[in-house]
Amino acid sequence: MNMIVAYDIADEKRLARVAKIIKDYGIRVQKSIFELEIDSNTFAEMKSRVEKQIVPEEDGVKYFPVCEKCAGTLEIIGEGIFIDPDKEFYVL
Repeated sequence: MNMIVAYDIADEKRLARVAKIIKDYGIRVQKSIFELEIDSNTFAEMKSRVEKQIVPEEDGVKYFPVCEKCAGTLEIIGEGIFIDPDKEFYVL
C-alpha cells in the first residue's frame, strides 16, 4: 500500500528517533513528511516502533493511505524534489 506519514514531534530527540524509524521504511519528501510503499505487516511494525517513541499528549503522527488510483493523479508544482538534510552533500 502507498502511505503518506506526517508528524509533529515536540522534543528534538524524539523527533530525530521518529524520523530515523520512518526513514527505514520510506522516502522523506519534506522535513516532516514521508512517502512509503509498504505492506500491512511492515506498516504495523513501523507504527509500533513509532508509538514506543512518542508522547501522545505532546506529539502527533498521522498516517494517510493513498489508493493506487489517487497515487496516479499526483501533481507536483515546482521542483518536487526534497534534499534530505541528514545526508552529506558538497557545495562546489
